[in-house]
Amino acid sequence: MKDRDFFKDTLSETEVRELAAMAGTENIFARRSPSLKKMGLADKELSDDEMVNLMLQEPKLVRRPLLKVGGKLMVGGGNAAVDAAIAEAG
Repeated sequence: MKDRDFFKDTLSETEVRELAAMAGTENIFARRSPSLKKMGLADKELSDDEMVNLMLQEPKLVRRPLLKVGGKLMVGGGNAAVDAAIAEAG
């Protein structure tokens, strides 16, 4: 399993779009992030392209954790769900 800190090793547009294709842009976008509120966008309807661009500008807007297990992407799972997915993949 590969661990990545995408605050240090930021995601490319292609990577964000691939993740969005796997789980849905709205599902990987941290709608409740304080960063979105600071930008004044918390209540705004956003298109997929707008969400992708915001995630590229501000990595805090990508929901965490993101865990690829086989061809599936788990988004924002709690510790038990993450542990189970890792055990299942193991």
